[in-house]
This record gives sequence, C-alpha cells and structure tokens, in this order.
Amino acid sequence: MKSVTILGSTGSIGASTVDLLLQDPGRTRVVALVGGRNVALLAQQAVALRAAHAVIADESLLPALRDHLEGTGIRASAGRQAVCDAAAEPADWTMAAITGAAGLAPTLEAVRGGRTIALANKEALVCAGDVMLRAVAEAGATLLPVDSEHNAIFQAMADRQTDRIDKIVLTASGGPFRTASHDEMERAGPETALRHPVWSMGAKISIDSATMFNKGLEVIEAARLFDLPEERIDVLVHPQSVVHGMVHYADGSVLAQLGAPDMRIPIAHALAWPGRIATSSPRLDLAQLATLSFEAPDPVRFPALRLARAALKAGGAAPAILSAANEIAVESFLQRGIGFLDIARLVETVLDRLGAQSADTLDSVLHWDAEARRAATAWIAARPAGATTRAA
Repeated sequence: MKSVTILGSTGSIGASTVDLLLQDPGRTRVVALVGGRNVALLAQQAVALRAAHAVIADESLLPALRDHLEGTGIRASAGRQAVCDAAAEPADWTMAAITGAAGLAPTLEAVRGGRTIALANKEALVCAGDVMLRAVAEAGATLLPVDSEHNAIFQAMADRQTDRIDKIVLTASGGPFRTASHDEMERAGPETALRHPVWSMGAKISIDSATMFNKGLEVIEAARLFDLPEERIDVLVHPQSVVHGMVHYADGSVLAQLGAPDMRIPIAHALAWPGRIATSSPRLDLAQLATLSFEAPDPVRFPALRLARAALKAGGAAPAILSAANEIAVESFLQRGIGFLDIARLVETVLDRLGAQSADTLDSVLHWDAEARRAATAWIAARPAGATTRAA
C-alpha cells in the first residue's frame, strides 16, 4: 500500500488526485491533506480518504476545521509551519499542487525527504529551479511532472535517449482569445477570459491560459526538467487539446502523447509510475475528432511567450520576478483593477525594473518574489484614475 500526501488537495489538481484515490481506496494510505481556505471540502476529503492528518493553511480557520473533524480521529492543524511539517512527514508519494510562491517551501520539504514528488507546482522549477534541482540531487528524490504537457514529454521520452533529441514541443489550446482582435482583448473582462474552450481549471490558471503566460512558464519549467536550452523548446497552438506534447528525435521520428483533456490522466501516470492504473477518464475517438490542427502562436497577441523566454535566458531571479508580477497582475485583473492586456504590460515593466538578480537560495528567491509583488502593486497604484479595465 502506497502512502500518499497531497499538498493543495482542495485546488483543481488536488481534487482530481482525490478523485483518483477514491476510485481505488485500497491502494493507498493517506498521510496528510493540505488545503488553503476551503475547510468544508478539506474535511470532506479527509474523512472520505481516512487521512491521518488534515492541514488548513489559514491559521484562523483551525477551529472550524476541528469542528468539522470532531469525532473522526483525524488530526487537524493550521498555519504555514504546519503545512511544511505535513510536507515533511514520511510518505512514498507526494502531490505538490500548492500554487504560487506559497508552494515553494512545502515542496522543498517533501523533496528533502528523498521521496517521489508529483510536481504540479510550476513555481517550484520556474522560480526556484536551481534550488529545487540541487535539493533533488542531494536527497535522491524523484520528480514526476504532472502538467499535461510536461507529462506528455516525459512519456514520449520513455527510452530516455535524451542525447538523441532535436527538440520538444509543448502544445497550447490558444485559450478564449486565439482568434480575437486586439480591441476585443483590450476590452475583455474576467468573465470572457475565464471561459476556456476546452479545459476546466481554476481562475488563476484559466487567465494564464488566456494570456499564454502558462505556456511561457511551462517553457521555463521544461528547460529545467529536461535540461534543454530555450531554443530547443517549441510551442504550438493546438485548439483540440488532444496532443499534449511531442518529442522530435535525431532520426526524424516524432513521438507524441495523446489523451482527452482530463488532468486525471497525467496524475494517474505519475501516481502509478512506472506502472499504469485504470481511470474513468473519457477515451479518445480519433475518427470522431477527424481533424487535429496546429499553428504557431501569434507573438503580438501573446507577448507572454516572449517575456518568459527572455526571463529564462536572463536567469537568476528573472523567472521568479516574472511569475510573481504575473500573479499580482492576474489578481488585479480578476478584481477589475487592470485590463486584460495590462497583464503583460505590467509584467514587462517589472522585469525591466528589477532585472536578473542572483537567486541561489530559497530566501533569495522569496526576497525577489516579494520585491516583484511590491513593484507590481506600485505599478497598479500609480495608474491614473479611471485607467482600469474598459470591459463592460
């Protein structure tokens, strides 16, 4: 029986992981579940999975969590230190799905335990790639990518002949603005940007898909995961979201991984690796799909890709600054503080202002993360009155 911890169990990736575990509860023993603020869902998951420990990140919600778990025998705790302590508890397999910089410290704790980490937290490698990979090497931990694109590349590299790879290709749906005009994107409000044509995701990830910042972050993550230079990582827009990644080999072969747009598929691969388990995910019917199309991303419509590639080349703290500024920009957009196209404008301004500082420890990464957030917040505050989103 495999022991499992889920960091971020109440988010979209965490909830999909819980769903998989519930399909065959006899295969796993749940050590800990960690959630953010959704007390009711966390308690429900903990009871359903018979978890030993439930942790809520918001310390003020501990009394509510204890009330929900009264009489169950499940230990309840709360706060940032409790999250890290839960991540450090021995477990065979840990799902690292706490989004943003908040996930860095607990993911690092899990890595230091030398265990298998299913990595869904992009920031772990985007912001703190050098720190995280050094810790992985020192602890003998195993990183398994969960992002559908990186998991696809990992599967297509099954023979591990990485020295025979010409390039890899990450696919992108193009989001809701794939064919939109500049004016339509300038006027777009959160409701439109959140309307993803294929995937069902949380608000932050949905906006990142609409701007293609998610794909930019994935380029940086792929460079770290697969030890490839930026110029050997391509992006193609693939509206059907069936081909998730491709590997071009030196002999001219191209290996691709296909699957329904369901995150339970890459999660199941990481959970069972190096084996396979059955899932209830939809099965592909290629005859019904009939057509799979691909196109190069529009660099004018999606400047996020250019900014992410520049941050990757600059190195140091630049990727962390990019990610943090984007988080603040997305949050402001969702609150109608800035327009949709202002997201990239804000990020570019903060990148130019702060530059590529050294960041070889977690403390230095977190320092520049905080500096980027301050600079982004100041940019928003300095905007002239009325210069917010023009969306109706």
